[in-house]
Amino acid sequence: MPSMSRRTLLRSVAAGGAAVAVPGLLTACSTGSDDGDVSNAGKELAPWPAYAATAGPRPDLAPTDAGVQAGFTSYPSTLAPSVARTPGDGSTVKVLTVTFGTPPKPAAQNQYWRAVEKALGVEIEFTVVPQADYQKKMATVMAGDPDSLPDVINVFTGVTLPREAQFVQRRAEDLTPYLSGAAAKDYPNLAGIPTHAWHDMGRIGGRLYGIPLERPLPGSTLWLNQDLFTEAGMKGGWTSADFTAVARKATHGKKYALGASVGSLFGNAVHAAAHHAPNGWAVDKNGAFHANYADDRYKAAVAFQAQLRKNGSYHPDATSMSQVDLSTLYLNGTVASLQDGFGAYQSRYPDSEGLLTPAPALPYSVDGAPGGLVAARRSFGYTILKKAGKERVRMLLRLLDYLAAPFGTKEWELVHYGLEGVHFTRGKDGAPQATKLGEVENVSNLPFRYLAEGPQVLFLPGLPDAVRALHTWQQAVVPLAIRNASFGLKSRTETSQGATLKALMDDTITAVIAGRAPLSEYDEAVRKWRSRGGDRMAGEFAEEHAANT
Repeated sequence: MPSMSRRTLLRSVAAGGAAVAVPGLLTACSTGSDDGDVSNAGKELAPWPAYAATAGPRPDLAPTDAGVQAGFTSYPSTLAPSVARTPGDGSTVKVLTVTFGTPPKPAAQNQYWRAVEKALGVEIEFTVVPQADYQKKMATVMAGDPDSLPDVINVFTGVTLPREAQFVQRRAEDLTPYLSGAAAKDYPNLAGIPTHAWHDMGRIGGRLYGIPLERPLPGSTLWLNQDLFTEAGMKGGWTSADFTAVARKATHGKKYALGASVGSLFGNAVHAAAHHAPNGWAVDKNGAFHANYADDRYKAAVAFQAQLRKNGSYHPDATSMSQVDLSTLYLNGTVASLQDGFGAYQSRYPDSEGLLTPAPALPYSVDGAPGGLVAARRSFGYTILKKAGKERVRMLLRLLDYLAAPFGTKEWELVHYGLEGVHFTRGKDGAPQATKLGEVENVSNLPFRYLAEGPQVLFLPGLPDAVRALHTWQQAVVPLAIRNASFGLKSRTETSQGATLKALMDDTITAVIAGRAPLSEYDEAVRKWRSRGGDRMAGEFAEEHAANT
């Protein structure tokens, strides 16, 4: 959550959580031809950890049960400890996690690394894997010797790993005895992780194998250069026709209203939600599952985007540009909008200071129906532990309990900002402000927060008006959120063939929007998708859903 320089813009990819699939690369991930039954259907289901909210500062802006986050317009003046003693035992702990930052300085030269180690009471051997290399690294890890596994592994859900659930079931520690139900009280900060995060992480074979990384309800978001869109005629209650007109007016010369990066399908998630198409999967009152691809509203969103591309509103490199390069073009005014995760606000606002005013877009309506919002998976990823003896497992859980300290605690400040006077100083309002050293030694480049993290809150150091604006926006859009009904559920077909099937549809959607293929090819791709596994996934998700309700 600390403010970083523009050089660290690639952090925004992390917040976006865009799913990526590279089928050819991941075939090595299998741990066997079958690997056991990971389904929850017909199993005795372990109770979710008994939720117990941790004590913390009173928010300035109240949360809601529907999903609006607590907002803090100022930093707490008093920080309380949330952990009574040093959790570690002096041993060495090997850790692997994805990163969206630049490579960290080695531990011997990294005061932030050493400070967190000291607080945890262990020596951390940190394998930090860039997002672009994460799938390849995990393929190697999953196919390797079980004895060589790291002690703690971040499983990033922004990618599709074939047979991920089978790997976890066979190689990871079953955490059910330690965390299910009332057992979670031994780890108060883990018990303070909201139940919706555990639910969207899901069980495997009825058991709990991981600790989720909780995330806000809003997911993929259209981030606007507010001034440019307002000048082009953006207004409250806009329609799809209004959006088209504004996008055309905001596009001129070498400046474009709409930016997109490779793999984002021209920002398809936002437009599909505006058309009120299912977010991945929808479930009807009879428990049957229906895919977005086979829904006419989703097809209409693709056709709508194709028209936006045809009239020149998209940047011409929309199918090949990286998210990092796209963010740079957003900041310099070349593109007036881009799709990213809602959590990108943590870097979007501080990085935009003095350049532009960012704002999350309100959904446009289609044919008189209010547009929807993409509801995120409430678990950005989850953390698993290597199988070990009970005392070792308990110690590792104490480490994660420390890292899961909530906002407003001493532990949270150390993990997110480092050492006062070294990595940050305090502004007039008491909020941490990164030093030059803090811009290179931080939780973005050494992502302890991807191992465990407390409940997310709205907070931007020194930017109270932005926090108020985001809270107001959430109040307007949270009721419009469209949830993916498959979150937390297991499908054998999805885990084994999902990457390949997704690639089939992604390639077709990109080709249609880019004008390389007619819309008729979309229908043929859907037919192939259904016959090659889509219909089987629908049945498997329905069976899982019935078992979990």
